[in-house]
Amino acid sequence: MGNVLKTHQKTALLTLVRAEHSFRDIEERLGVRRETVSKYAREAGLWPVSKAATPTLEVATGFYDPDSNSQPVSWPTSEAFSSGPRLDPECSDGGQTGGQAVLRQAQDAGTRIEVTASIPKHARSACEPWREWIAEEVGKGRNAVSIYQDLVERFGFTSRYNSVKRYVRGLKRVEPERYDRLEFLPGEEAQVDYGQGAPTRHSDTGKMKRPRLFVMTLKYSRRSFRKVVWTSSKETWARLHEEAFRYFGGCPQYVVLDNLKEGVSKPDIYEPELNPVYAAMLCHYGVVADPARIGDPDRKGTVENAIQHTQNTALKGREFETIEAQNEWLMRWEERWASLRVHGRAKRQVAEMFAEEKPFLKQIPLESFRYFEQGVYTVWDDGCVEVQRSYYSALPATIFSKVVVRIYSLTIEIIDPKTLTVIRRHLRSHLPGSVKMEDADRIFNPSRMTMSFLEQAAKIGPKTRELCEQFFQDNGRVGQRRMRGVLSLARKHSAAVIEEACELAVGRHVQSSKIVRKLVERLEEKKLHESSADACLTQSHELIRNPHDYARFFESHALQIKIGSLH
Repeated sequence: MGNVLKTHQKTALLTLVRAEHSFRDIEERLGVRRETVSKYAREAGLWPVSKAATPTLEVATGFYDPDSNSQPVSWPTSEAFSSGPRLDPECSDGGQTGGQAVLRQAQDAGTRIEVTASIPKHARSACEPWREWIAEEVGKGRNAVSIYQDLVERFGFTSRYNSVKRYVRGLKRVEPERYDRLEFLPGEEAQVDYGQGAPTRHSDTGKMKRPRLFVMTLKYSRRSFRKVVWTSSKETWARLHEEAFRYFGGCPQYVVLDNLKEGVSKPDIYEPELNPVYAAMLCHYGVVADPARIGDPDRKGTVENAIQHTQNTALKGREFETIEAQNEWLMRWEERWASLRVHGRAKRQVAEMFAEEKPFLKQIPLESFRYFEQGVYTVWDDGCVEVQRSYYSALPATIFSKVVVRIYSLTIEIIDPKTLTVIRRHLRSHLPGSVKMEDADRIFNPSRMTMSFLEQAAKIGPKTRELCEQFFQDNGRVGQRRMRGVLSLARKHSAAVIEEACELAVGRHVQSSKIVRKLVERLEEKKLHESSADACLTQSHELIRNPHDYARFFESHALQIKIGSLH
């Protein structure tokens, strides 16, 4: 039995203590350890009460009258009977303790004795003379070591440290812990956690095992979704959330969970890191995760109580042959009993409060969440990442850099880890060793560049492409070199000249890129000659004035100057 007793046990214990039964007798009667008895006796102010540490009767003001109804309170000392009959304080009679027997003897003798309660010297603490000072220091938060050192230094204390430690422990009073009443609006919060289900026969082993019990509880209405599963994983944890959202017919704003690995991959006091699959699922449904701080299970006390309620009421003493049968029973129990109960603190029916909360839940998206596996992969020197024994192009990612890969059922996505943007998307291959790479992603290799060469030729002109196709059809892979020879002409010559030369080469069925090069050079020379001929000076043009007009102008001007000089 633990140190915390129920009310009826505590009452019985204190009754026996007041009746001055020994601790051993109380232990045998109630099955409570003597240490626990002494603890509750001290708390009730009844310690010491056992024979080994019972107070004595000493001379004091006040009298014990045998004719009165007063009860004996302590042991007598020899001084108390110096003027009266000598009684034996150690005697016992009829199951009475020594103190009761002494007072009974006094009553039988008609003796009127003076009594008072006191603690014998062997039971007193050596710290008692400094009680007020020690209590004041304890109130300041000082520990027993510092108090003991001051007692030695200031008051000449000669006893041991253990005396101070025990005395300080008795003076300390632990304030009861206060708990906040967490109140939330309808649809604001749900709490989730795992527990243990009822024993169920496992289909593989045939043995009875306890599956894991998943519970999601809406904070406002206390309506719960319950389901048992054999094993848990990141995807299972997320799928159970989806089933709960569909069961409630909507999504809450926040989900409070603890720091289990399925939900929180890296716990942190300020910024916990969520499992990527779980985080993506919640984002799809517009729900925000709010992990509880480490060591703070009271933050999700609603779901903790729901799990305990399920285990103690719905599943206690039950066994199931299949896990499906247990899930059917949990669903039926929720609808038939749990949702119709009146909540103890809210004083209202759970189903009634859920009817109020349901309109405030977020609408569920029409499209279900697509589950994936996520990992970090290296881009190798061929520009690909190896994912499940297949290869996928990751360009433009840098060679030997790290990328994030999400593996869906039909596709895979390659994501930049810094910007979290999708840089490539491929159809998923289930054939080991297959390569998903476009021609533009391949490192240059002439034996695999036919289509690329034809596309470059088409940019120059249709006749150039036709000539390149003719080279490949007639010579196969060897003709690719002649194709490259034709394409290299675009570095120095215009596309119009190359297209004209290729047209001549196609008509003559030319099979050499050198001949095409000579044709291009001749066409360039011809055009250059024509342009130079057009550039020669001409003596007559409609815009050029006749030279005789200039001659007549100079002659008339010279004659005017001559006549002016004669005058």
